[in-house]
Amino acid sequence: MDLFDYGLQKQNTEPGGAGGQPLAVRMRPRSLEEFVGQQEIVGPGRLLRRAIEADRLHSLIFYGPPGTGKTSLAHVIAGHTGAEFVTLNAVTAGVAELRAVIDAARQRRKMSGRRTIVLIDEIHRFNRAQQDALLPAVEDGTIILIGATTENPFFAVNAPLLSRAQIFRLRPLNREEMREILSRAIRDPERGLGKLPLKVEPEAIDHWIEVAAGDARRALNALELAALTTPPQEDGLIHISLQIAEDSIQQRVLQYDRQGDNHYDTISAYIKSLRGSDPDAALHYLVRMLEAGEDPLFIARRLMIQAAEDVGNADPQALLVAVAAAQAVERLGLPEGAIPLAQATIYVACAPKSNASYLALARAREDVQKGLVGPIPAHLRDAHYPGAERLGHGKGYLYPHDFPGHFVVQQYLPDILRGRRYYHPSENGLEAEIGCRLRAWREAAAKEESGTRS
Repeated sequence: MDLFDYGLQKQNTEPGGAGGQPLAVRMRPRSLEEFVGQQEIVGPGRLLRRAIEADRLHSLIFYGPPGTGKTSLAHVIAGHTGAEFVTLNAVTAGVAELRAVIDAARQRRKMSGRRTIVLIDEIHRFNRAQQDALLPAVEDGTIILIGATTENPFFAVNAPLLSRAQIFRLRPLNREEMREILSRAIRDPERGLGKLPLKVEPEAIDHWIEVAAGDARRALNALELAALTTPPQEDGLIHISLQIAEDSIQQRVLQYDRQGDNHYDTISAYIKSLRGSDPDAALHYLVRMLEAGEDPLFIARRLMIQAAEDVGNADPQALLVAVAAAQAVERLGLPEGAIPLAQATIYVACAPKSNASYLALARAREDVQKGLVGPIPAHLRDAHYPGAERLGHGKGYLYPHDFPGHFVVQQYLPDILRGRRYYHPSENGLEAEIGCRLRAWREAAAKEESGTRS
């Protein structure tokens, strides 16, 4: 029997084969006790768990990456509630089908008082008209909406609908949670692969966990593919090696641990390459992280920090580019989100450098933490409320736009810090021009101060 014939036999004889459900669907948790991960929102004593157990749910939106349990949690809720449970997919459901579900829910509520929970998977794919059609039914309690989305709901869902739902963000599953899900699927003889004589090497499980990057569905699909297409060896066991695991998920193993030294070493090398103005090295480390399954939003956050810390006012556009890339990644996801990340990486690496803003912040923070605060000068205090004028607030304030060059010398720092200089512009990029203006203003202030003393 060759590999193809063996695979066909397995598909025809094992659960999840031809005409059956995939392993990821069969292994969905049936109760809160079986649910793995997201304990910060469904753990004992948490608000959502209490609402589920008491059957006192309001409309919900679950937001998070693929394979983190959004749909599974909705099905768990269905198993705990006495309400009718209806599932719609926003890709295929139209307004007519949606209205039919709402009409049926209204009749059900009128005849028996029974509530209806409607799960809308990929709710971000509903257009404005479809989302608006939900509003009256959600508002009057005809339906309890559970929306599941991989997109940021604040971008993808109408504000009126958001205001009527509680939003819960689901995070990627961590390594131990992924390991528990895979182990259950391997052991479970009823819904999983427990009837197969599997012998899975620890390195294979580690690879699925690493490459799936918190996506349980992807890891389970890879496990199922490996199990159903690998024939037993002479000892009668189906051996799943690292090589088979790599083939099943179509990505080779990289030496990268998201929780260990490689994680920190690689992001450190990326940051230092940006600071050192080497776009080629920065791109190399960017790709290494993305290929190893690093969270792209983590990379985007570091890129924004470096744009402000290491480029600063030498090229203020760098921060705008980095922020735009972060927003693009959040909206696009991968793989397309890698393109704006690469663009922003190159821009930040090639921009003129200055850490003057970073150092100015550190100097100002040091003074404040030492207690060098002092009263705010009276002429700078708020003078808009009744009685402020009697306290002398705002008296003597000079409005800069009334003076030549829109600048006038007056005291801004508290007396205890008068004359303190935190910001020292570099001579790089736009900051050289900023430095020229600032020197002129400071010289005028010093001249005024000298004249006042004399």
